[in-house]
Amino acid sequence: MKIHEYQARQILSDAGVPVPAGTMVTSPSEAHDAAQQLLENGATLLVVKAQVHAGGRGKAGFVKLCRTIEEVDEAAAFMFSNKMVSVQTGPEGLEVTKVLIADGVDIESEYYLAITTDRASGSNVLIASSEGGVEIETVAHENPDAIKKATIHPLDGLSESQAHALASELGFSESQHAQASDIMMKLAKVVEDTDASLAEINPLIVTLEGEVLAIDAKFNFDDNALFRHPELQEMFDPSEENPAELKAAEFDLNFIALDGNIGCLVNGAGLAMATMDIIKLHGGSPANFLDVGGAATLETVTEAFRIILSDDKVEGVLVNIFGGIMQCDLIAEAIVAAAKEVGFSVPLVVRLEGTNVDAAKEILEAAKTELPTMQTADNLEDAAAKVASAVSTACA
Repeated sequence: MKIHEYQARQILSDAGVPVPAGTMVTSPSEAHDAAQQLLENGATLLVVKAQVHAGGRGKAGFVKLCRTIEEVDEAAAFMFSNKMVSVQTGPEGLEVTKVLIADGVDIESEYYLAITTDRASGSNVLIASSEGGVEIETVAHENPDAIKKATIHPLDGLSESQAHALASELGFSESQHAQASDIMMKLAKVVEDTDASLAEINPLIVTLEGEVLAIDAKFNFDDNALFRHPELQEMFDPSEENPAELKAAEFDLNFIALDGNIGCLVNGAGLAMATMDIIKLHGGSPANFLDVGGAATLETVTEAFRIILSDDKVEGVLVNIFGGIMQCDLIAEAIVAAAKEVGFSVPLVVRLEGTNVDAAKEILEAAKTELPTMQTADNLEDAAAKVASAVSTACA
């Protein structure tokens, strides 16, 4: 689960990490009032930042530094009335419904700080760099020596000696050393306490006065651990999620929208990945990853078809089911009933394999008169070729 920057800043602040004051607003008038309050409290520089689950805000013009209330009004009006388009949003962009108004600071130097899981070692790792304020992928590509790492012990956590060593490697001055290492220790504790899969401060900055502050933050949390954190569940913003993915979650369907035009309905994550690969091999393009799991029912299959066909880009559907514990004839009946209920105007290719597959094929064959767009396939190779060909012909 992702959260907004203003929420991440609050989590850091609650943990004792120094963060500039700020207020989340949902309208230009609220932005005006929040900015006025900060100015009355002594702020001389303000930052207006769109709150969306995507990067590239600065380059897209959705982070603005302002010195007057008029500049804040102009920036907020622009953000609330325009979609943000960046390399991470795609050309359709994202609507901005929340904006952060915060104290701006004059920056002397910027750093990068993050904790995530190192899959190779199976442990969390603290990643730090003296080149903050830019994407860490860029730093890793252009100057990999600038990235420092410390593996976090799964039981003992991050040690003070590790934090001090990293602070020294990053070049913090003697007066800033203790501040930086303290922030590292507190960030590690937050990750442990919240089951975060990613905690990122970018940038961690040093002000002209020598104060170390976190002025931007990003958190992702392990969905499988959210039952332990009701306070984090309350931070979930459904408006930032794909509506089809939200609908799929209601029916325990594992669904991820993609950019292609061939919908996929598969049971098992590995089989789903193989299905998408072979569709690409035959010149097609998957429109989604959809795993109905090991206990597909009429209800779940029907909803899966609805979700797939709700995507206007879908021009064909491939069903690839292996019946192990599930029996293929029962799956076939569910597919036919669901297809009839939802209604198919695009090509549908069905490949079943496993328990009672012969009976399943008879059911599918008998249904072809009522489902004229449906074809059956003998194997995955045949299925991918047929759906790719059918879509290509339909689009010609």
